[in-house]
Parts: sequence; structure tokens; C-alpha cells
Amino acid sequence: MSLGTALTEPLDVAIIGGGIIGIATAAYLAEVGCNVTVIDRTGICEETSSGNAGALAFSDILPLSHKGLIKSAPKWLLDPLGPLSIPPAYLPSLMPWLYRFWRAGNPRGLESSLSAQATLMAHAERSWDGLVARAGVQGMVRSDGSLEFYESENELQAAALGWAARDRFGIPYRHLKRDEIEHYQPGLSPRFVAATFVPGWKTVSDPRDFGRALWAYAEARGAQFIKGRVETLGADAAGTIVALADGRTLVANHLVLAAGAWSHRLAAQLGEKFPLETERGYNTTLPVEAFDVRRQLIFSGHGFVITPLATGLRVGGAVEFGGLERKPNFARSRAMLEKAKRFLPGLETSGGREWMGFRPSLPDSLPVIGRAKYHSNIVYAFGHGHLGLTQAAATGSLVCDLLIGQKSAIDIAPFSPQRF
Repeated sequence: MSLGTALTEPLDVAIIGGGIIGIATAAYLAEVGCNVTVIDRTGICEETSSGNAGALAFSDILPLSHKGLIKSAPKWLLDPLGPLSIPPAYLPSLMPWLYRFWRAGNPRGLESSLSAQATLMAHAERSWDGLVARAGVQGMVRSDGSLEFYESENELQAAALGWAARDRFGIPYRHLKRDEIEHYQPGLSPRFVAATFVPGWKTVSDPRDFGRALWAYAEARGAQFIKGRVETLGADAAGTIVALADGRTLVANHLVLAAGAWSHRLAAQLGEKFPLETERGYNTTLPVEAFDVRRQLIFSGHGFVITPLATGLRVGGAVEFGGLERKPNFARSRAMLEKAKRFLPGLETSGGREWMGFRPSLPDSLPVIGRAKYHSNIVYAFGHGHLGLTQAAATGSLVCDLLIGQKSAIDIAPFSPQRF
């Protein structure tokens, strides 16, 4: 779509963000006949959504504050290349978020976040099943389950509360003893004494390819794309005004803000502040033949996963709080690769592609889904942390319900933008 300095006709629905949240939202809106335009500075599924671990992690209902991060943080922070890193210069600006994160870890916060997350995940699984079928991309989704590993019986016992929480919500899993692991993943180091197999865990063939295939489905139903970096947002009686860095100005009757880790900066221009932080994640994608990995392997004690994709073997994860401006530290990618080599003896670690992306994370591990406080024609859809791909279809369906005035399939109050 070619634009001059301004659009004379307002857009019906503009979505800021061409990642998987924006793509899924565009698909749902296009299906019900809305005229949808996605705006992104680089392209469709080009940034964080292109390089994630590829998991549809419907069983991942525990808030991040209850996954042992607080307990493990002191030990992890001693290793500059470990699972968690906070550059000293960034710590002062991070402290308010860390305080909210700590508060979210209290028992009352756990119960409310757990219930909301489980509800959203169940809706996500149903939503993805439907959207994948309608888009005809079933062949891009693998249903091989996942394996999570433990290096001691104590480590397995420490995870027991998390698995008990999954029991409450009917999520199936099976603990494996050492002699059973080989059947699920041959060639693993003997250092791991137990594992948990989760059969409902799924992965996509490649996150970028999957996102683009869904966009092709939305585009075939009329969705359009504008390439441009959004500089400022505003609103008046005519609608929402979107000013691009190249001087173009767009006007939209309705707007969805789904710009991931950049969303809070744009929301601030609308008068709302969000405690959104950036978790920088790293990975290396090795050639497909690097090792015969049967399903996604999760090394939670070390903060990374290994995913077999159609386009390569992806080794990545970890958490680095460093904002949006700091240069990548790819030594973190290489450190994970060295661990992967120890865990999978025989892994060929040459020929990989390094990558870093930005996870938009809120302290309670729940996304923001709902109308803006001061502008009812603006809907927020961001803050999914590690679960953007998993929750994208659910978010798209809920945003669609809001914009067309239909009752939501689930209660969205726990995801309210005003909860902060």
C-alpha cells in the first residue's frame, strides 16, 4: 500500500505491531469482515516473533515469580553468562519492576495469576486449534510433547508444587525415571536422573515461517500492511492519529496496540504508564543435522531449551534485563551452546546463527488485554513475556470480541490495563 504524506480516508482498524500477536489479531478481525491494516517498522514477523523457541506451551501456567527465579537469582547472578543477568548500570531503573515482581510472588498473587493464566491457556489451545485449521497450516504444528530435566531428586521435588498446580487444572504429564528417558530422547548425558514428559506441549515448524503463513491467511481475507516506524500516537474527535517517522500521518477509527516490548512507550503518549520490562533472550540456531532431537528439551535449572525446527536446531533462552538500547552480548548465546554440548554429547555446535530478541514482561506474568483508559477505541494487547506465540490466538480472539462488541469467551478482567 503506497501512501503520501497523509491518508485522507481513515483506516478502519489499525494494528501497531507485525509480530505474532498482531498477526493473529489481524486474522481474527479479517475473518469477521473488518478492514485491518498492520503497521510495523520492519515487516511481518521480522523481530522478536521470528526467533523465539517455537513452543505452544499451553501447560506453562505458573507465573515467572513462582518458577524458582527469586530463589535461584542470587546464585545465577554470580555468573555473568548464567541464566539470569542484570547489568549493574541497569539495576537502578529496574528496581521498581523487581519490587512489583516480588510482590506478585505472594500466595494471594499466585492464586489469582495461576487461575487467570490457566483460563487463558485453555482458551489459547482452543483458539489455536481453530485458527490453524481455518488457515490450513496444520502441517506446521508438531504435537510431540516436551521433556523437562532434573539433575537430582531434590530438583525434582522442588518442582513438585508446580506440577501439583497443573494437576488442579487437569494438565497431563508423566514423571520419568532415568532408565525411561532414553526412549523419549536418546543420547542425553547421564547427569540427568529424572524428567517430566508433557504430551500436550506443541511446537511450530519455525516461528517466522508459521507467522508469515498466518499472515498470508489474513492477507487473503483483506488485511493490509504498511511499513513504517510509529513515532507518536494521539487521539481526537476524528479518531486515533498515528504519526510515522517518515512524516506520514494515519488516522484510524479503531487501534490495537500490539508492539511488544515497545508498547509501553507508545501507551505513555496516551496518558497511561505500564510496568513493562524487557527480558532480552538469546539463541543459536544450528543446522538441522546437528543432533537428532525428538521434541523440545527444557533445562529449567539452566534457563534454556533446545527445539527441533524444520529450519534448524534452536538452543536458547535465559533472561537478561537490559532494556531496549543496550547492545547484544552474544557471549550468552555461546555459553548456552557450551552447556548444550555437555548435556547432549555428540552435539555439533558449528555453523550456527546467533540471535537476540526482546520479551515484553509484566511483573505478574499476565498480558494486558483490554481498552485504553482514556480512549475507548484503542485496545491494548501486549506484555506476554515468554508466552507470546502460545497466547497469540487467544489474544487475537479476545481483541476481536472487544472491537465487534461481542461477549468475550473468557473473563478478561485479570488482564485489565488498569490493574496497575
